[in-house]
Amino acid sequence: MRSAAASGAASIAAVAPRLGGSPAWRRIGRRPPVVAGAAILALLLLAAALAPLIAPHDPIEQSLGPGLTPPGRAFVLGLDSLGRDVASRIVYGSRISLLVGSIAVSIALTGGLLLGVLSGFYRGLADTLLMRVTDAVFSFPPVLLAMALMAALGANIRNVMIALGIVYTPRYIRLVRVGVLAASEQEYVAAARAAGAGDGRLLLRHVLPNILGPVVVQTSFSFGEAIIAEAALSFLGIGTQPPTPSWGLILSDAREYLAQAAWYPATVGGVLFLVVLAINLVGDGLRDALDPRSA
Repeated sequence: MRSAAASGAASIAAVAPRLGGSPAWRRIGRRPPVVAGAAILALLLLAAALAPLIAPHDPIEQSLGPGLTPPGRAFVLGLDSLGRDVASRIVYGSRISLLVGSIAVSIALTGGLLLGVLSGFYRGLADTLLMRVTDAVFSFPPVLLAMALMAALGANIRNVMIALGIVYTPRYIRLVRVGVLAASEQEYVAAARAAGAGDGRLLLRHVLPNILGPVVVQTSFSFGEAIIAEAALSFLGIGTQPPTPSWGLILSDAREYLAQAAWYPATVGGVLFLVVLAINLVGDGLRDALDPRSA
């Protein structure tokens, strides 16, 4: 953990000038995996936005045909055990995944930025106490902690977003705190303070712009993790509840028919794998673009 924090601190001071560094962006734009990942994400966003238009059937309508009908002309990805169109459920499920990922990461990002900045900039007893709390949270596996929170909050999509937001907040607190500590020691911050700049101006004009790069990269990876976590919680029956289409719920239903209809879990699992892979590829590209050592 210390080595990761140290490497983050070493690179933060050089991030801001590179946010608009066109050579870096041109370089990652020439990397086929990153371009492919961005294209897959663009298609996912388009599918989620236009789900009512592109989904061939109502995702919860049953008995469209015999259960476990394999993919074919009539049903591109086949029918599930209740005769519901798998393609339609996957398309509508993308809305759930994007919603949960976006809200959960937004909660974590907002809380992590606020607490991390206050902790790193003002330090003192509050900083010490906050770090001990984050250490305690880090001692639990993320999914296990999310499951515990869901047990306390109740199983529904709103609580999934809240639970995942709480689980991911400590990583942002640590990342932002390390960045603020590193940026606060820079000469330009000391010069601005000597010139009479107040705390608000120092944070907004000199500290925060220099820590945004690592935060952006972390956000991209956390988004992919949140999608997997939502699918895992729904798979276990403590996340999104039926009949709402969710990739985790679809996988939970599909596992029971692995022997009879292997195409069913393979289709849903393949979509989930492809989307998370695309997010990670884009995250790798962002990391390379914002890494000062990639010059």
